[in-house]
Amino acid sequence: QVQLVESGGGLVQAGGSLRLSCAASGRAFSSYALGWFRQAPGKERDIVAAIGWSGGNPYYADSVKGRFTISRDNAKNTAFLHVNSLKPEDTAVYYCAAKYGSVSPKLSESEYDYWGQGTQVTVSS
Repeated sequence: QVQLVESGGGLVQAGGSLRLSCAASGRAFSSYALGWFRQAPGKERDIVAAIGWSGGNPYYADSVKGRFTISRDNAKNTAFLHVNSLKPEDTAVYYCAAKYGSVSPKLSESEYDYWGQGTQVTVSS
């Protein structure tokens, strides 16, 4: 079992950057596919970025391509989401999720086994 704790959110002006972290406890972190989702007020939770356990060929939602970067540090049991050139429409609660044993990124909420509690990102215009 894996427990996930996000951090790094906050209030930032449009055009700014943040680094979101997802610290995992438990075993075999390197065997988990990881995903970042976000949920804005009144909207569904959507995939932002995802990466398989191998770390190759990450997936990005069209709305964040070229601005967000997903990465992982297996030695530190931590995943990251670097968010740059932030826009007000990026305002949301950002969640990380983990799926055991997947070499490829997973794009659907239902495919993930474990979730963090989320970190709020607010972008002011």
